Amino acid sequence: MIIIEDLVKSFGPTTAVRGISFSVNDGEIYGLLGPNGSGKSTTMKIVAGIIPPTSGKVTVNGIDVSANPLKVKEIAGYIPETPALYESLTPMEFFSFVGSIRRVPKEELEERVEKLSRAFGIDSFLGELIGTLSFGTKQKVSIISALLHDPEVLVLDEAVNGLDPKSARILKELLLDFKKRGRSILFSTHVLEVAEALCDRIGIIYRGEIVAEGTPKELKEFTKEESLEEVFLKLTEGKSEVEGIVKALREAF
Repeated sequence: MIIIEDLVKSFGPTTAVRGISFSVNDGEIYGLLGPNGSGKSTTMKIVAGIIPPTSGKVTVNGIDVSANPLKVKEIAGYIPETPALYESLTPMEFFSFVGSIRRVPKEELEERVEKLSRAFGIDSFLGELIGTLSFGTKQKVSIISALLHDPEVLVLDEAVNGLDPKSARILKELLLDFKKRGRSILFSTHVLEVAEALCDRIGIIYRGEIVAEGTPKELKEFTKEESLEEVFLKLTEGKSEVEGIVKALREAF
């Protein structure tokens, strides 16, 4: 379970996250949605123990992230918005490195690498340098590396970016499997159809604050909108802006 209480994160004079609170239950996929610059990636980095909060409290399966970020990293799988990989290594070398850090037994590691690399269609690239791979293949390497230690908690920031439809479907099925096994999953995406189909609850973050939270159905009922896309645009003040831009474009042609 992930519990976030009054979380604040500032970078100098700029406050990226402004006292937000929410929780992700065991066996739940929670979608954190928001425009670029809204604070969602910052929140996810704090939950994963990558950066410290300015104030507030975050606990992951009872572990205080501020007090013990290394312990959180041991039990969590984190997929950043942009793959963070050692480009001078091959995927196989990188997986071996991650496995040693995560203390995954050799036989288990080899089995998981074989199954996951074949599932995501990168088994033929295991001996190539990561720096020579496409963005989509790098994203698959990032996803596999986050799953190798069978994490108790998953934090996925735009994990479907760059994935082909088959790989995106495989990732969604894997997340549903993790959910059935009682894992907590914090998930962000700009593909609102994916969020609506996958997430049990959604929090919409805008300018560092949670402006609405609930199931996709509850959010649509609250805003009186028919799609999650319309809900998102309405709550982030994007609807009138989009309408104005479209009107201007129509007048120009």
